[in-house]
Amino acid sequence: MTPAALEWVARFRRYMTSERRLSAHTDRSYSRDLTALVRFCDRSGVADWDRLDTQHVRLFAAQSHASGLAPRSIQRRLSAVRSFYEFLLREGRDGATRGAAPASARRGTGARIRVNPAHDVRAPKAARRLPQTLDPDQMARLLEIPPGDALTARDRAIMELLYSSGLRLAELVGLDIASLDLRDRTVQVLGKGRKARIVPVGRAAARALKAWLPERARLARQGETALFVGRSGERLGARAVQTRVAHWARRQGLGMHVHPHLFRHSFASHLLESSGELRGVQGRAAPPAARRGSPREGARRRVTRKLGGSGGTRVVEWSRRNFLCRSRRGLERHDDTRSSRARRGG
Repeated sequence: MTPAALEWVARFRRYMTSERRLSAHTDRSYSRDLTALVRFCDRSGVADWDRLDTQHVRLFAAQSHASGLAPRSIQRRLSAVRSFYEFLLREGRDGATRGAAPASARRGTGARIRVNPAHDVRAPKAARRLPQTLDPDQMARLLEIPPGDALTARDRAIMELLYSSGLRLAELVGLDIASLDLRDRTVQVLGKGRKARIVPVGRAAARALKAWLPERARLARQGETALFVGRSGERLGARAVQTRVAHWARRQGLGMHVHPHLFRHSFASHLLESSGELRGVQGRAAPPAARRGSPREGARRRVTRKLGGSGGTRVVEWSRRNFLCRSRRGLERHDDTRSSRARRGG
């Protein structure tokens, strides 16, 4: 492809990371997908983006499938192509010749794009699979780590927190020491779309974190803000967490591949299968702020009263003022500010 065409790819990536605030993981995935598209265009003799049509994109998807790429990966690849062309279309509408554009891009590639060639292209349907989970006995065995060195204390705190709070891996490695409030047993998490939320921390996770914090103080470099650090004293990366979780799964004799997101699936599964309390899924403890007189406990009681008393209704999940409640009618989501409720099935 022409240098000008490649500049549009670089510009699109800058836009997605700076304005759309994509995570580093999504940015890397998009980069791989668009690199594959560029290689396809080079093989097919497509020199610029306005020369790529729907047939080309269908062939790109078919070749991806023939090479062994999974349907979900092809879906993500096509999503990257659609997003890229939406960017080109928007740049054309807004004026691709504006002064902020790169010199070679000002020759008008964006302005020549009239349709999104990936708009009607669909990937092969992926088989719908239930997410894999650990059962409560497997989870208990995994978390029964004997006392050890500083890294053992860190790894136990990581796994307890993943299970207690249902965090995503990116959320976990992004935590700072200031995110944690052990007095209220909560942690402030920066989730997808950079949206912050307060998440409860179970009692077992709080104990593991208390054991880790003195070790962290000895390991962390001066000025390091991360809650979890490695031997170097710097923020622990996602790959390191994956490696350590897999290590402990092997050492504890689970006989299966365990990855960090499995804790999140297990958290949700055990929550919904529980008797209606968080005790079985959040580090085997009740919500940290579920103390008499706390603001969240007051909100929980108001929701219970709204539903007609506590006789047949129990709160099984909470986040700020949002509650998931199990009642005779089934599983329902409620909030403390309005009386509407969305049925979640029986």
